[in-house]
Order: sequence, then structure tokens, then C-alpha cells
Amino acid sequence: MKPFLHLFDFSQKINYKTEVLAGLTVAMTMMPESLSFAILAGLPPLSGLYAAFIMGLVTSVFGGRPGLISGGAGATVIVLIALMKSHGLDYVFAAVAMAGLFQLAVGLFKLGKFVRLVPQPVMFGFVNGLAIVIFMAQLEQFKVNINGELVWMSGKTLYVMLGLVTLTIAITILWPKITKAIPASLVAILAVFVLVLGFNIDTKTVKDIAAVGGGFPPFHIPKVPLTFETLQVIFPYALIMAAVGLTEGLLTLNLVDEITGTQGNGNRECLAQGSANLLNGFFYGMGGCPMIAQTLVNLSAGARARLSGIIAAITILIIILFGAPLIEKVPMAALTGVMIMVAIGTFEWMSFRIINKMPRQDIFVGILVALITVWLHNLALAVLIGVIISALVFAWESAKRIRARKYTDENGVKHYELYGPLFFGSVAGFMEKFDITNDPEKVVIDFRDSRIADMSGIEALNKLTERYRKTGKQLQLKHLSNDCRLLLKNADGVIAVNILEDPT
Repeated sequence: MKPFLHLFDFSQKINYKTEVLAGLTVAMTMMPESLSFAILAGLPPLSGLYAAFIMGLVTSVFGGRPGLISGGAGATVIVLIALMKSHGLDYVFAAVAMAGLFQLAVGLFKLGKFVRLVPQPVMFGFVNGLAIVIFMAQLEQFKVNINGELVWMSGKTLYVMLGLVTLTIAITILWPKITKAIPASLVAILAVFVLVLGFNIDTKTVKDIAAVGGGFPPFHIPKVPLTFETLQVIFPYALIMAAVGLTEGLLTLNLVDEITGTQGNGNRECLAQGSANLLNGFFYGMGGCPMIAQTLVNLSAGARARLSGIIAAITILIIILFGAPLIEKVPMAALTGVMIMVAIGTFEWMSFRIINKMPRQDIFVGILVALITVWLHNLALAVLIGVIISALVFAWESAKRIRARKYTDENGVKHYELYGPLFFGSVAGFMEKFDITNDPEKVVIDFRDSRIADMSGIEALNKLTERYRKTGKQLQLKHLSNDCRLLLKNADGVIAVNILEDPT
């Protein structure tokens, strides 16, 4: 019951009017996107709207943070296009349900925290690339279907579309200067809607994308053979979909944390997302994940509680059941204008101001992540590549920090005072520090300012100890931290070294 307290606890100072209006705006911007991606994947249009309703409701109530909006997102649906073409709809629903199970497992084992490993340059690249993707997706609305083929608008049709989009953008920019009581994006959509209806303007509407009318999401068990061969088919798609959804979701959660100055719960978001996708698999939904564009629409409208997401989900269901004839008349120009403003607001313009102050490798990573996001539309792959490159750069820079101060004490014992971590990247530099042939019979390595980080470091010590032993000399370790001692203890049988007892 805890999530529901956010709806009814007056100490939270929820602006209910703002939440309701923001929810209505989110529903208006979510529907055409969910419909478009369902059609793109070859799925029934209603499966996109069902996903928007199920994802939106479950994650708004039980998700990791208020203000985050989930729905039938293109990032996860794109993964399933090949499966739809090769095996059909029921295999897609089975894969969506299995993806939900994977996401539930991540939440149960509390693995959501690993999103903290994503560096800031990767976040810059992710957000900037996503802003470009959102903007480019709106260009598709400037195409019309002629004899089954999408072609670019021209002549009067193009001018009308451009004029309405420009009007929408102008209202979105100017309305907050008049009042912030009603979301600017909702005012823009309603104003253009009334203008088109009032003057009977011929322009592209939601109906031109797909019909949105239908019934309540039906319960449907995917009709797939319960065999190992079926598992082999759906397993990779489910795993990739789960990874894409969690990556985009947790990064969006981090972004909302930065915007609102609050802290979300990544593991709880994983559980909510997994539960929603599991339900999608059995209730005719195409699955999904948090949607950064709709989340930014929600936040820009002033929403900060869970209510707006619930309103958006219920609005979509009501439209499916009763409001299709009216919603199908909404001009696509209005929705396109709102999404263009979202793309502009999503882009991290600050990254241009600080680019000359960033290390070269960070600039490279940020640009690379943005390019991969734009070219491949694969957010998970872009982030993964960015994290790997950042990790390798960090390892290389850390490896260069290994150094040693050498001196021989009054007893003839030679000391090597190490600085920097001993791990796979610094092993080569570490081994070069020692002069085994010319060293005295007793040698001490002081780890006061160093740490043994991994098995490569242990193996390096093992080799060094063995080389000193073969020359009849003794190697001892000093000032090992407790974690280093534990690491060596666990490697007992692999390495035998002399550790000097020292209470400090």
C-alpha cells in the first residue's frame, strides 16, 4: 500500500490540478508514438496502446520514483521486429513475458545499482543522441501514404503541416509567460485541435496512423510449444529486450533524479518494469520501458507525483474504450510540435559550454555514444560501448600511476614503497620496478599506499616471490590492508608469501 500514499498524503503538497493536466498531456504524446512503433514492428496497433496502458499504470503505482513515465517504447519493440517476422505474434508475447522475468530477477537480486557505473560523458552522449533520435522521428510525420508508399509531403499539404507545427511550438514557448497553471504542451495541442476542427483544415491526423478503438486488454496465453527449441528462439530476444529496457529505464531514472534533485529507487523500478512486461506478455501488450520524451513532457508540465502517470494510463484506456472517434481527429502537427520541443529540451546544451574543459577521452566517449544512439537506435549498445571504453581508459590511466620509492635500511634490507593500485593493467609496470639480481637477501614491499586489486596482482606477486626464492632471497609484504589480506588468504594454494605482521 505504500506507493498509494503518494496519492493521498496531503503532506506531500501535491498539486492535483497540475498532475491531472500533465497526465492528459502525457497521454496525448504517448499514444501516437506507441501506435507508430507497433505498426513499424508489424504488430497490431492496439498492442501498442495496451502496452502504454499496462506499463504506465503498473510502473506509476509501484515504480522506483514519482514522475517517471513508462509505455510502449520503441527502444524495446525494435528488438522484437526480427522475431515477429520469423515466428509471429505469439512468440513476441512469450519473449515479452520472459523479458519481464529477467527484469524481476535483476530487481530481486538488487542489481539495479550498477547503473551508477555509467560515467557522466556517457550520460551526455546518451541524452544528446536520444534528443536527436526524438527529433528525427518527428520528421516521419512529414510523410503521407500514397498507394501504400510513404512519400514526403509537398505543396499545400506541407505548408499547412509546417504552419501548424510552428504554431504549436510558438504556443509551447509563449504560454508559460502567461501562466504556468496549465501545461503549455496541453494548451498547444488543444489550440491546434480546435483550429483544425473549426476551420475544417485538411491535415494529417492520428487516424492516418492507425485506428485506436478497442476493448479492455484481453487475457491471452501465448500459443507456443513448451519445448527447448522454443526457449532457444525467444531467449536471446527476451534477454536483449530486458537489457535495453533496464538500461534506458535506469538512465532515465538517473536523469529525473538530476532534474528534480531527489533520489529514486533503481531496484524497485526494475521490479515494477519486470511485472509490467510480464503482464504485457499475457494481456496482448507489446512490452515497453520508461520513455524519456514523455517523462520530460510530464516534468516540464510540473508533475512531481505518481498521480500524473496513473492519469495518463487511465486516459489511454478510456480512449481505447470510448474516446477513439475524438482522439483520431487530433492533428499530428500538434503532437509533432510538442515532441520537437521535448527534443530541444532533452539535449544537454551545457555539454557544448564545457567541451573545451573536458579530457579528450571523455569528449570522444560522449560523441561516440551519441553517434551510436543516432545511427543504430540501440541505446543499450551505445551505453555499453561507452562504459567499456571509459573503463579501459580509466584502467590505462590507473596503470600508469604505479611507482615505487626504493631505499636500503641500516640492516641491509631493501624496501620498495609502492604507490598506486596493483591490478591487471599495472602488473607490467610493477614487475619492472624490481632489481632481483642485485637486491640483498631480504626485500620488503610496503603496501601502505597501494592495494592488491585482483587475481592478476596476486599472480604478479606469486611470480615475483618465486624469482626471489630461486636466487636464495626472501620477499616479505608489509602494511597490507584487510581486504588485501583476505584476497591472499582466498588464494591460498596459489601463492605463498611472507606477510609482516604490523598493527597499522
